[in-house]
Amino acid sequence: MEKLVVIAIGGNSLIKDAEHSTVFDQYRACGETSDRIADIVAEGYRVVITHGNGPQVGFILLRSELAKEVLHQVPLDSCGADTQGAIGYQISQTLDNELRRQGIEKGVVAIVTQTVVDAADPGFQSPSKPIGPFYSEAAAREHQDKEGWVMREDAGRGWRRVVASPRPLEIIEEPAIKMLLENDIVVVAVGGGGIPVVRRDDGSLEGVGAVIDKDWASCLLANNLGAEKFILSTAVDRVALNFGQPDQREIDRMTVAEARGYLEEGHFPPGSMKPKIEAAIDFIEHGGEEVIITRPDLLEDAIHGRAGTHIVP
Repeated sequence: MEKLVVIAIGGNSLIKDAEHSTVFDQYRACGETSDRIADIVAEGYRVVITHGNGPQVGFILLRSELAKEVLHQVPLDSCGADTQGAIGYQISQTLDNELRRQGIEKGVVAIVTQTVVDAADPGFQSPSKPIGPFYSEAAAREHQDKEGWVMREDAGRGWRRVVASPRPLEIIEEPAIKMLLENDIVVVAVGGGGIPVVRRDDGSLEGVGAVIDKDWASCLLANNLGAEKFILSTAVDRVALNFGQPDQREIDRMTVAEARGYLEEGHFPPGSMKPKIEAAIDFIEHGGEEVIITRPDLLEDAIHGRAGTHIVP
C-alpha cells in the first residue's frame, strides 16, 4: 500500500497579509496549496489534510462581538465547526478541481471532526492558544479591559487573543477517516485541531469553549493512522534558530535529539514554532519516519528533500 502522509496546513498561511484576508483571498490561497498537494497525490501518496483556523475563528468572534446588540454570539466550539466546514469546503473543492485537471480520478472528502479533551485539563486554567488577528499593544490592552480577553505578545509579531488549549485525547471520527482512506479517498479532517468535546459520565459528548492546537491533533491522527510522513505547512521556508535576530540560522535537517536540545534552549516560542517541534518529536517517537516543516508552495520540493526543515529519528 502507498505511503501515507498527513499534511497540516497552518491557518495563518491561508491569509497572506492584512490586505488579502477576505473569503475569496483565502479560497485562492487554498487553491495554491491544493495545487502542490495534488502533485503529492499524483506521486502515489495516500493523503490526509488537516488545517488550522486561528485567524478564521478570530474573524467569526469579531463579527459576533460587533453584532452582539442584534444577534446572539457564537460559542467557541461552534466557531470551530463553522471554520471546519468553510475551510474544508475550500480545500476539498480546489483539490478536486486540480486532480481533475491532472486527470486523476480520486475523491476528496472533508469531515467535520470532534476531538475529545479532558475537562480537568490545566489548559482551561491557563489560556495559551493564539486566535484571531494581530493587534498593537494599545489595541490589545483595550480589548483586555473592555471584553475581558486574555492577550499576549506573539513572537514579536504583535499581540493576539489567547484561549484555552487542552491536549487532544481521542478523535471521534477516526474510524470514518480510516474507512475513507481504505477506499482511496483523500480526507480533510481535524480542522483547527477538531471541535473540542468532553465526555459526560454517561459517555455522551458535549462541546466546550476551547481551541485545540492543530499540530498536536494532527500528530495524534498521524500516529493513530500509522502515517510514515507528517508535514507541517506554515509561513516560513524552514525552522530557524534565533528567529528574527541578526544571527538567525535556518535548519535543513535535525534529529529528534537536536530538536529537543533546541527546545530546551528556548529557540521555539509557545504559540508559534514550539508546538510544531513538540508534535514532530512525538510523531517520530511513535514510529514516524520523517517530519517536514515548510511553506505551502514548497510542499512538493520539500517531500523530495529540496526544501524545508526535515526532522528524523
